[in-house]
Amino acid sequence: MSKQQKLLAKLCASPTPSDFKWSDMVTLLKSLGYETLSGKGSGRKFVHAQTKALIICHEPHPEPNVDKGCVRDVVQHLRDNGII
Repeated sequence: MSKQQKLLAKLCASPTPSDFKWSDMVTLLKSLGYETLSGKGSGRKFVHAQTKALIICHEPHPEPNVDKGCVRDVVQHLRDNGII
């Protein structure tokens, strides 16, 4: 199982993981064809290169873990857009 497959399995796990790291989120989304756009503050956008599907998340700080709401939103977005 590749690193991306392990990250995707963890992201989609039930119950929603509370220890999913931001760096892992960025790595996974890039492997799925998303590009990162940085805005003002800690808001981050990920745009799928082919479909132009948009994910908007808050980059956590100072802790490295993404909040559960963001994880759920990302999983739902990926399912709704046929990425996973």
